[in-house]
Amino acid sequence: MNPSLIIFDCDGVLVDSEPIASRIFHELVTEIGLNISLEETVRRFEGLSDQDSIRIIEEKLRRPVPGSFMENHDKRLFEALSRELEPIQNISAALERISIPICVASSGPYAKIRLSLGVTQLLPKFEGRIFSATDVSRGKPFPDLFLHAAEKMGVPSKNCIVVEDSVYGVQAGVAAGMAVLGYAERTDPEILRKAGATVFDDMLNLPELIKKSID
Repeated sequence: MNPSLIIFDCDGVLVDSEPIASRIFHELVTEIGLNISLEETVRRFEGLSDQDSIRIIEEKLRRPVPGSFMENHDKRLFEALSRELEPIQNISAALERISIPICVASSGPYAKIRLSLGVTQLLPKFEGRIFSATDVSRGKPFPDLFLHAAEKMGVPSKNCIVVEDSVYGVQAGVAAGMAVLGYAERTDPEILRKAGATVFDDMLNLPELIKKSID
């Protein structure tokens, strides 16, 4: 393999947003009548796009979500992220040691991606190389977003490495024909491994994993 691009997921890979996002999402779906635990919320919705999440909620409720659902979600989430969000441990040090071009491809909307990277002071490292599931018709676990990012960056999919922390994201990277590194600091490593990722649990190890793929 001759990697020419590292494609990072955002939530749970660059920024430690998953606990915050899952908490807010669980509060909101409970308020509209979906009886679901926080643990199941994480398992079922983490890594999905907003559109796919709403589709699943509506299937479970057997009715549309209120028209104000996403507006309320974004307001609460953005406020919480602005107050609480931190970068993933050691991600800044890892990025400093990666010489290959990098970009972000996230299931979140652009406003959330930019807010998250801005709050954690990572935005300058990815400015102009940010891609969202809103760019494509199908989100993760389909490969469309990663293929879109690779095309826009001018790199063949076979020369891309994806860094992900969710099963849906790993499945999307594998489906795109890309090598996938699964960050398992919070996620069950065996689940990521079974989905097709090479697993690691410390961002300080990421540059060496990338280097090995070059060698």
